[in-house]
Amino acid sequence: MQGKALPGFRDFYPEDLSLRNHIFATWRSVAGRYGFEEYDGPPLESLELYTKKSGDEIVQQLYAFRDKGDRDVALRPEMTPTLARMVAARAQALKKPIRWFSIPQLFRYERQQRGRLREHFQLNMDIIGETSPLADAELMAAAIDIMRALGLGAQDVRIRVSDRRLVKALLTKNGVPEEKHAAAFAVIDRSERVPKNVLAEMLDEAGFGKREAGSVFEVAALRGTDVLSTAGEVAQPLSQALQALDAMGLGDFVAIDLTIVRGLAYYSGIVWELFDAKKELRAIAGGGRYDGLLELPALGFGMGDVVLGELLKERGVPFQASIELGAFLIAVGGDDLPVVLQLAHALRERGIAVEYGLRHAGVRKQLELAAARGAARAVIIGPDERAQGLAVVRDLRTSTEAKVPIRQLLNGYFD
Repeated sequence: MQGKALPGFRDFYPEDLSLRNHIFATWRSVAGRYGFEEYDGPPLESLELYTKKSGDEIVQQLYAFRDKGDRDVALRPEMTPTLARMVAARAQALKKPIRWFSIPQLFRYERQQRGRLREHFQLNMDIIGETSPLADAELMAAAIDIMRALGLGAQDVRIRVSDRRLVKALLTKNGVPEEKHAAAFAVIDRSERVPKNVLAEMLDEAGFGKREAGSVFEVAALRGTDVLSTAGEVAQPLSQALQALDAMGLGDFVAIDLTIVRGLAYYSGIVWELFDAKKELRAIAGGGRYDGLLELPALGFGMGDVVLGELLKERGVPFQASIELGAFLIAVGGDDLPVVLQLAHALRERGIAVEYGLRHAGVRKQLELAAARGAARAVIIGPDERAQGLAVVRDLRTSTEAKVPIRQLLNGYFD
C-alpha cells in the first residue's frame, strides 16, 4: 500500500516517536513533581458538549458526525469541556483544589499553518477550586520548568503575562465604555499580527471614535512593571503572581505584556502565553483563569507538541532514543547460537535491551548491523570463547575490546 497520511495528520517514524515520547515523559515528570494527578477522557464526545460552550459555529471546525446510535458526536478539539463534565460528576467528592493533568490527542478541522495541524497532542494542567494568585504562579512555574527540563533557558523562551481585569480597568479609565470592551479585546489580541490600519478599521466599524481607538492602542502598548504601580488594586493579583515567580527564581522568564488577552472570552483573570524568545513560532503554550466556565474557580493551560517539537529541533536539544541497545550479541557459528540466545534472554530479564542477528551471517555483517542499530557494544561469542566461558566485548564507540567472563556479563557489567 502506498500513499501518505491525510492532510494535517502525521506519521510517527521511530525517530519522530522518540521525540514525542521524550516530550511526554518530560510533561509527566514535571506535572508529577508539582503534585498533579493524570486523568483522561474519551476521544469522542457528544457534539452538544462543544456547541454549548462555543456556539453552533464551532461545528465547522470539528470532525463531527452522526454515529450508528443516531447521536451527534465529535472528536474532541479541546479537553476543557471533558474536564468540566468529569469534575461536575464528582464535584462534592473531589478534594479541592483539584490538580489534574492530561495528555490527549485533539482534533480540529482548520487551515494548516506552520505549527498548527489538524491533530496534535497537548499537555493540559488545571487547578480547580482555588482563587489565590499563587495558583496562577504555580501553573506558569510548571510551564517554565518543563522548558528547563527540556534544556531551554530564559534566552530561549519567555512567558508574556497579562490580566484581563487589569486591561478592562485601564480601558475604562481611558474612556472606553464597557459595552465596547469585547471589540477592544479583539483588536488588542491581534495587535502584533495585523497591521495597525486594519485594526483601526475594525475599531471604526465597531463604533469607536478616534479618541477611544487611540486609548485602545495606548493600552495595547503598555509593558513592564510600571503598569502595575499605576493601576492600583486591580493589579494586585498579577503582582502577587509575579512576586511568587521571582521568589522561585523564575522571574527572568516572565514579561508583562498587555497584548496577551487570549482570544477566548471565557478567560476572566490572569492570562499568559509562552513563546520562543525570538517570536519566530506560534505560542508554545497558553492559558489563564477561567472562573466563569465551571461552577468553581478554575485556571489552566495547554501546551501542544507541534510547536514545542519544532523549537526543540531548531535548538538541537538532545534527547534519548526510545530504545537504546545495551549490546548486540553475535554468534560466530551455528553452535554458538544457543549460548547467545541464553545470554540474550538473561540480559533482557535484567532490564537490558539487547538484540542479535535473526539469521546467520559473518561477524563483519553483524557488526555493521550492530552499528546501524546504535548499540553501545557488540558481544561476540565463538567456539574458543564458548569453551572458556568468555565473550569478546567490543565498545563500538571506541573500537576497543576485551574478553569478559559470561557470568560477569550477567552480574552488573552493563549497569
